[in-house]
Amino acid sequence: MANPKRGEIDLMIDGQKHTLCLTLGALAELEAKLQLNDLNGLGQRFQEGRISARDIIAILGAGLRGAGHPISDQDLEKKHIEGGAMGAAKAMAQLLHLTFSAPLEQQ
Repeated sequence: MANPKRGEIDLMIDGQKHTLCLTLGALAELEAKLQLNDLNGLGQRFQEGRISARDIIAILGAGLRGAGHPISDQDLEKKHIEGGAMGAAKAMAQLLHLTFSAPLEQQ
């Protein structure tokens, strides 16, 4: 079960619950994949409404790998995410929100 205080969310994929977490390594992966100079670029990109389906897949995939699920973005693209595209977008937004607003105290 996901612990939101640690920046984790749960997402149903192909009928199974998966925990996602954007670890520091997952964030570094995203910077490289999305060709960003820093984490501020990630926030700015989404504040400006520049989001694509590829971005959603990249963020959810990084979150899955950050939580220990060995899945490629290419494999994730073929999976059924509960709620479809809107469910995936909501999960991505929730994951980013928890990642960047989680308390700094040790959990």
